[in-house]
Amino acid sequence: MSKKIMFQGTASNVGKSIIVTGLGRIFKQDGYSVTPFKSQNMALNSFITKEGLEMGRAQVSQAEACGLEPIADMNPILLKPSGNNKSQVIVRGKVVGDMSSPEYHEYKLELMNVLGDIFKEFEEKYDIVVMEGAGSAAEINLMERDISNMGMAKIADAPVILIGDIDRGGVFASLAGTMLLLSEEDRKRVKGVIINKFRGRKELLDSGVKMLEDIIKVPVLGVVPYSDIKIEDEDSVTTRFKKQMGINDIHIEIVRTPHMSNFTDFNIFETQEDVSIRYVDYGESLGNPDIVIIPGTKSTVDDLMFLRKNGLEEQIKELHRRGKLVVGICGGYQMLGKKLKDPYHVESDLEEVEGIGLLDTETTFELEKTTTQVDAIIDKDLNGYFANLEGKKVKGYEIHMGITDRGDGIKNLCTITEKLGQKVNYTEGSVNSECNVLGTYLHGIFDDIDFTRTILNNIREMKGLERIESKVKSFKEFKDKEYDRLADFLREHLDIDKIYQIMQEHEENNGQ
Repeated sequence: MSKKIMFQGTASNVGKSIIVTGLGRIFKQDGYSVTPFKSQNMALNSFITKEGLEMGRAQVSQAEACGLEPIADMNPILLKPSGNNKSQVIVRGKVVGDMSSPEYHEYKLELMNVLGDIFKEFEEKYDIVVMEGAGSAAEINLMERDISNMGMAKIADAPVILIGDIDRGGVFASLAGTMLLLSEEDRKRVKGVIINKFRGRKELLDSGVKMLEDIIKVPVLGVVPYSDIKIEDEDSVTTRFKKQMGINDIHIEIVRTPHMSNFTDFNIFETQEDVSIRYVDYGESLGNPDIVIIPGTKSTVDDLMFLRKNGLEEQIKELHRRGKLVVGICGGYQMLGKKLKDPYHVESDLEEVEGIGLLDTETTFELEKTTTQVDAIIDKDLNGYFANLEGKKVKGYEIHMGITDRGDGIKNLCTITEKLGQKVNYTEGSVNSECNVLGTYLHGIFDDIDFTRTILNNIREMKGLERIESKVKSFKEFKDKEYDRLADFLREHLDIDKIYQIMQEHEENNGQ
């Protein structure tokens, strides 16, 4: 049997995902085979594996840090909120259906054995399984059928380390209060706590740490400060949306729609020194960006209505009239067309909705979801913003419920050459005749530095600036270095030896 350890939080967004990512990297560096595991994740950020299965993005980063190809069983249950108090339920990478909270609460009983079987396979295959909880460890109204936190720890028979966020205030109360609300059996599983997101002088915290240890009777395994390490965030409560990057040569604005998904599509821009990014939130207006992006969404029609109601649709059209580059990814691509048809009422009660109309396309929502990884080659006959791209290779993945038909005036973005490992030949993406509007279903297309840097340099030339090269030559290599930086950072601020000791003692006691 492998060693195992689970990291749970006092609340959402306390930093569980980052801690698990960093520890996965540490265990790998120390010579162990290690896998991440998060039984249930609620997020709109998802990824498609090489098998065409859907999983949460956070476990993709954790798998990369562990040196593994992501597989859906690392996140067996993914919940994607879809509005009307319902979520799309995805089990082992495949959609089961939309469920309300009460419906899902009943369905969870069927999932316990599934989780147990997957975890047993992981135990047999890897030296260490590093687990992540979800939300708060002490949701006392949900504990009876919990499969995210202590319920999963019980299934796996894993020791637990509890994480609290000092930045939001009240970290001592949240850690002590969480311990108080746990059952005696669950409290015994907690072998230590971590104080995360600290700002300031640690010596001023030392007396509080000692008092907390006296109260909860388990050690504080570290106080982790804020850092500038660029690792993908778990979900939309990320601080990324609350900040505006400095004004540089090229300015990009991304519309933060209510159901925005896969914002990780744009992390690559943060590695480019001449680019500034702003997420345009509710009640805000677009400025004067060089590129405006409508991102993917879980609810295309609802988010289109949001743009229309808040005046953002007209602002996007005005930027287009002024020759700015307008980009739509997935649901954003669908919105840019002339019509969205919904004969099966997948998205709403409406049969047909008028789109923004910047692309001569029509989308029909289907009952089946497309989930695939693809390789592609950028097509010829593109100019303007897309000049110098012909023949460049890109990769991406698709997650969408619609099929988009294109009019005669539309240029292809690319030709898909490989789909889920099989050779294919069909076109994807839409570019208008003026080459200043792009729509594509390919999430992750900007991760290709050559593709992205070419577009950025085209914009530089239009602004009378010199073309420059990216200091980041490969986004994959960039992320790999960040995982190493994170590991070094956590080694400095956490008692890694004690974490190994906790796993070893649990394994020895469990074996008796």
